[in-house]
Amino acid sequence: MRMVRWAIIASVAVVVGGVAYTYRTEVAQKLGFGTPANAASTASPAAAAQPPGRRGRANPGGPVPVVVTTVAPKSMPIIVEAVGTVQSIASIQLKTRIDSQIMKIHVEEGALVREGDLLFELDARTLKAQLSQIEAQIRKDQAQLEQAKRDTLRAGDLLTKGAGTVVARDTNQTTERAALAQLEADEAMRQNILAQISYTEIRAPVSGRIGSIPYKVGTILRVGDNTVSAVLATINQVDPIFVSFAIPQVFLPDLREAMRKGEVKVNAVIDETRKQSGVMAFIENTVDPNTGTVTGKAKIANANEGLWPGQFVKAEIILGVEPEALSVPAAAVQLGPQGAYVFVIKDGNVAEVRQIDVKRTQDSESVIGSGLKAGEQVVVDGQLRLVNGAPVAARPPQSPQAPKPAAPPRG
Repeated sequence: MRMVRWAIIASVAVVVGGVAYTYRTEVAQKLGFGTPANAASTASPAAAAQPPGRRGRANPGGPVPVVVTTVAPKSMPIIVEAVGTVQSIASIQLKTRIDSQIMKIHVEEGALVREGDLLFELDARTLKAQLSQIEAQIRKDQAQLEQAKRDTLRAGDLLTKGAGTVVARDTNQTTERAALAQLEADEAMRQNILAQISYTEIRAPVSGRIGSIPYKVGTILRVGDNTVSAVLATINQVDPIFVSFAIPQVFLPDLREAMRKGEVKVNAVIDETRKQSGVMAFIENTVDPNTGTVTGKAKIANANEGLWPGQFVKAEIILGVEPEALSVPAAAVQLGPQGAYVFVIKDGNVAEVRQIDVKRTQDSESVIGSGLKAGEQVVVDGQLRLVNGAPVAARPPQSPQAPKPAAPPRG
C-alpha cells in the first residue's frame, strides 16, 4: 500500500509541474514576477542580440536606476605607456693613475659633489721633489744656452774680421742647438712631473652623487690593480637623468614622426601624486627581434632627486594631441565575447547594448574609435543590473560637493 501511495503522489506532482511549466508566463505575470528570462529572450529580438552573460530576468521592480554621461568631443593627448628604468647619464668610477698613498679624504660617502670638487688627496712629496730638481736643471740649461749664444755670436764676428775659422763658428752653433734641445727636453720632463702631481688630487669629473668609499687614509694604491676593489668610489650624475624604456615597434613610426616635428614630452610617473617631465633624447637604432620592442631614453630634469638610478617608473610618452576625440569613462566600457561594448540610452529610458572599438585607455578614460556618436548618453554606473532593452531611470553623475563654509562664531 505504501508503494502505491507514493506512486500516486509522484504522478500528481508530475501533472502539476507540467501544467505550471506550460502556463508559467501567465502565472508569473499574475504573481508580479515579470516575464521569465527564456520567454523574454524568445519574445525580444533585441534581448537575443545582446552579449552572452548580459541576458537575464527583466527588473521586476521597474526601471533600473543608472548613472549616465553624455559623449562629447574633447582634446585628448596621445600617450604611450611603458615601464621605465632610471639611469644615470654618467656613471664614473674613480681610480688612481699613479702609485701612491691616500693622505686625505675630502668627501663623505653619499655626498652630493660638484664638478671640480677635491675628493681625494694622495702623497705628492716625492713628485714635488722631482719637480724642484728638474726646475733647477732647467735653469742650468737656460744659462748654458745663453753662453752658447754668446760664443756663437763672437765666433761669427771673428770670422767676418778674418781672425776666426769656419770650424769654430760651426762648432759654437752646434753647441747652441744642443743646449736648446736639452732645455726643451727638461721642459717636457717638467710638464710630465706636473701632470703626475695633478694626479695626486682626485677631483669630481661631473656633478652627482658619490657612492661608498671602501678605502681610508693611509691606504696604498697601485695603478696596476685592475680588480673591482681598486675603485675608490663611483659618481652617478643624477641631474639631469635618463629614463630608459622599451615600446612596441608599432609605435616607432609615430614616435619618429613626432620627434621630427619637435620635442616629444615624456613624463616619469613616480606614484599617483608625483611625476617629472622631460623630453625624448634617444631611440635605439635597432628593434629587438626577440621582443619586438625598441628602446628609447628620455632626459628628465631631476634637481629634487625624485628619480634615483635603478628605480622603476612608469613612462608616459606623449606623441601629440587628438583635438576632437570621443571619450567615455573607462568604467562605462564592458567586455564580452564579441569585444568591448557599452550601454547606450535610447528613447530617453531604454538601455541598448552597443559594440564599440576602444583606441586607447588613459587617465581613467577610454578613447572610442567607432561605435559612438557625440551627444549620445552611455551608462557609467549600474550596468550589472542591465539587459538589452531594459527600462532605466537615468541621472547624471554627481559632482563632488564643495565643502560648506564654517559657521561664523557666535558673538
